[in-house]
Amino acid sequence: MDSKCGSLVHNDNCLTCTHRHAGWFCHLSPDALAVYNALGVHMLVNSGGTLFWEGEPARSVSILCCGEIKLTTSSKEGKTLLVRIAKPGDVLGLSAAISGTPYETTAQALTPVQVKTLQTKDFLHFIETHIEGTMHTAQMLNREYRDALSDATRLALSISISGRVARLFLDLASGHGTFTLAHTHEGLASMLGTTRETVTRVLGELKRKKIIDIEGKAVTIRRIDALELLA
Repeated sequence: MDSKCGSLVHNDNCLTCTHRHAGWFCHLSPDALAVYNALGVHMLVNSGGTLFWEGEPARSVSILCCGEIKLTTSSKEGKTLLVRIAKPGDVLGLSAAISGTPYETTAQALTPVQVKTLQTKDFLHFIETHIEGTMHTAQMLNREYRDALSDATRLALSISISGRVARLFLDLASGHGTFTLAHTHEGLASMLGTTRETVTRVLGELKRKKIIDIEGKAVTIRRIDALELLA
């Protein structure tokens, strides 16, 4: 399913929802889904709206039904770092809920989004009493770990900004020649620890060397071997 909410009718009944996919937290057996359906509320959030702020108590957990949400963290100096872009099926505020700590990030809608929000205590009770919920939670936490490891590797092992961009694009492509780039140049800069101007320059160089093509938000890797050499 497309992650955009433009054509999605607001459906607050998980039992009749036709948009659930394997790998999503809400992809459950009928019995578990019936219990899950009775919990929490569905909300529509406009682009730019904030679900929660970094440092707030983790009072709820949200499952993203459609749209895209950016997760950011800030330094003491006020510098903002884009951690990742959440996609449909992702669970927001999961690690904070499990550990009983405040939210580690701020969650802001990049597009209009629909989420199902559960009180933390209800979410924890659900995963404690349903093995499927426990397994899905473990899978989501593993995904968060792998994303964090990938980001740390990108920043630590790639000395040049070109190398960081190359490694990021190879990760986003996941073996495919084309992928959709949801990030702005400023967002890429915050992920890569550099400036928007530098990102723009590097992307221009990659295009001039015919290593990549960019049409709107669609990125096509034309010379994967050249990109791998940079990474």
